[in-house]
Amino acid sequence: MTGSGHTSWFRRLLFVPPVLVAVLILMFVVSRQQPPERKPVEEIARTVRVIEARQITIIPRITGFGTVRPANVWNAVAQVSGQVVYVHPDFKRGEIIDKGTEILRIDPADYELAIAEAEANIRSAEASLAELKVNEQNSRELLALETRSLELKDAQLKRTEDLLQRGTVSQSSVDVEQRDTIAQRTRVKEVENNLRLLPTQIEVQQQQIAVNRSRLATAELNLSRTVIKLPYRARISQVNVEATQYVQTGSTLGAADDIAVSEVEAQFSIARISQFGRSITNGRSSEAFTEQNFRRLAEQSGLHAIIRLTSSVLPVEWKGRVVRASDEVAEKTRTIGLIAAVEGSYDQAIPGKRPPLTKGMFVEMELRGPAIADQVTIPRSALHGEQVYIADADSRLEIRSVKTGLVQGDAIVVEEGLVAGEMLVVSDLSPAIPGMLLNLVEDRVLAKQLAAEAGGEVAEAGQ
Repeated sequence: MTGSGHTSWFRRLLFVPPVLVAVLILMFVVSRQQPPERKPVEEIARTVRVIEARQITIIPRITGFGTVRPANVWNAVAQVSGQVVYVHPDFKRGEIIDKGTEILRIDPADYELAIAEAEANIRSAEASLAELKVNEQNSRELLALETRSLELKDAQLKRTEDLLQRGTVSQSSVDVEQRDTIAQRTRVKEVENNLRLLPTQIEVQQQQIAVNRSRLATAELNLSRTVIKLPYRARISQVNVEATQYVQTGSTLGAADDIAVSEVEAQFSIARISQFGRSITNGRSSEAFTEQNFRRLAEQSGLHAIIRLTSSVLPVEWKGRVVRASDEVAEKTRTIGLIAAVEGSYDQAIPGKRPPLTKGMFVEMELRGPAIADQVTIPRSALHGEQVYIADADSRLEIRSVKTGLVQGDAIVVEEGLVAGEMLVVSDLSPAIPGMLLNLVEDRVLAKQLAAEAGGEVAEAGQ
């Protein structure tokens, strides 16, 4: 048992030398190997698109939408009553009729009779007036004769009274002379009274002549009103009468739209129109937008409107002028209407290619101010709130606050915080860490688009 136990321990100890040898060999191999080479951490650059901030020319403009309406609408209202005896064959909705064309005629018979009656009354009154004037002249001559006769009677009466005092004539002779004198004085009074009445009678006849002449003028005016003519070249929009129909005074017979001038009222936000007003007045505070204000701005700054038909396959536009602002602000949208006038759209029409500005047509109205040169302009995509991303000279990111001004579509004017020549990052960095390394790729296409947008070329090309 003792020998057997000793042998077992001896066998166990035989494993120790190989293990020690293996450990020594491993230590020797490890000591002979080189340590791993350590490499420095490399900074990864983010690839971004950039454009160079430049001073470019920008054209202030705002765009709104509205409908076309005629500048003038004429309603054919019957000013006299009567039967319609003539209707122009082209007096129909949609037809265009020239200025001065007779479109309707009312029976003139009653008014021709009224003219004849007034003329007869005038002639009668003039004859009576002439007779009164002759009577006046005769009465004056008769008064002179009767007055002379009265003087003679008075002289004869005096002589007879003298003879009575001398006793050469009787009292009866004196009485006869007195009666004759009184009778003559009465005839003088009658002639004088007649002369006093004649001026009043003459005035009455003169007034009667004036009344009859007024009636004649009214009858002639009514006669002229039986013929209804177009006051300007127009497109018929309403017809309410037919031939042989009896019409009453004041009834509407039809309506026509003036085609010489068309108007478009487009709606714009108050903020945008205020900003636009400041830009076209060189930064001065814009005044209240009244008709006189807009006319003055248009004359002084070259403000004009471009009307576009957006629903047309072919590009169609008209140049107009701003004539006034609307009289109220829309309650729901808080917008104000600006009205532009376009002249001669019917004269410019080309069948199949260029339609006229027809009433009810939905169009786009762009207001354009004078060009403003040397403006640092950036695309809308480069603005992050009130900040922009700049790539500095070491191609590292700088986040900078800016003050913006005029906005034209995707083009925004930077008034403060950015100068021409700096590299503007137009990619959307997330996250944007100041100082991060950037790999710059210049976006020349976007730069060209920005210049075109600022100059208004994009809007035109899109048409």
